[in-house]
Amino acid sequence: MSENCLFCSIIAGDVPATKVWEDDDALAFADINPQAPFHVLVIPKIHVANIVESAADSSIGSAVLQGIRAVTAQEGITDFRTVFNTGAGAQQTVFHVHAHVLAG
Repeated sequence: MSENCLFCSIIAGDVPATKVWEDDDALAFADINPQAPFHVLVIPKIHVANIVESAADSSIGSAVLQGIRAVTAQEGITDFRTVFNTGAGAQQTVFHVHAHVLAG
């Protein structure tokens, strides 16, 4: 956990979020500025700044992918888009790896 990370604060329960799905390794919650009728963020519970850094530990990427699979199955979504913004130049604003899952 990183003490200055918004997503770590959500994981810790210090910042409220609309949780959609959760397991021991990942969390999915509604995006506060949705860009589609269904827009959730899937994050690992381990703090890593971006998807490139998560490549050093395959369990992090696996947790996010399993979260995407689980939340879309739970919601009955079969057609969706997944986006990883990596770096400020790509509009990543929270530096905790996360996947945007958009549908509808």
